[in-house]
Amino acid sequence: MSSTIGRTSLAYTRTWYYVDVGSDPRALGRLASSIAITLMGKHKPIYDPSTDCGDYVVAVGCHDILTTGKKRFQKKYYSHSTRPGSLKELTMDRMMAKFGGAEILRKAVSGMLPKNKLRDVRLARLKAYDGLGHPHSKNILKMNVITPKAQIHNAQEESSTPIQDAVKAAVEAAKQ
Repeated sequence: MSSTIGRTSLAYTRTWYYVDVGSDPRALGRLASSIAITLMGKHKPIYDPSTDCGDYVVAVGCHDILTTGKKRFQKKYYSHSTRPGSLKELTMDRMMAKFGGAEILRKAVSGMLPKNKLRDVRLARLKAYDGLGHPHSKNILKMNVITPKAQIHNAQEESSTPIQDAVKAAVEAAKQ
């Protein structure tokens, strides 16, 4: 049996996902982890850690990132130029004012990607914008990055078979 079954060029095509960060109820870390999974391609059945099979993610509305607790004022980002005495620190609030929420999301996703040669390539597929406008509207196919829990919840709300539709209709008719 060949080991290339299912590894066609169609399986490696990249989909563009759209995420509105401002309207997403998840906190920064949970949102960043789902974006990192999509960038790596872990949601695909052909996933392999050594290959780059992830998709594009367009994140808009990053100026409204949801954080819990006092992280906006207490979390610090450090940078160093390798020169003595050049350690700089910024709080999340000052970083939001200086660089915008897109940079905060980019740093959070970067920390959740594997530290290897593919990290920069995967991170380049994250297109983050502070406002709602973006130049990728022709490319977007999927409107949200949906977590598995959300998929299960949506499947319970929506019926998936005609039998379930008939049962729901009979229950509603009996109530009336």
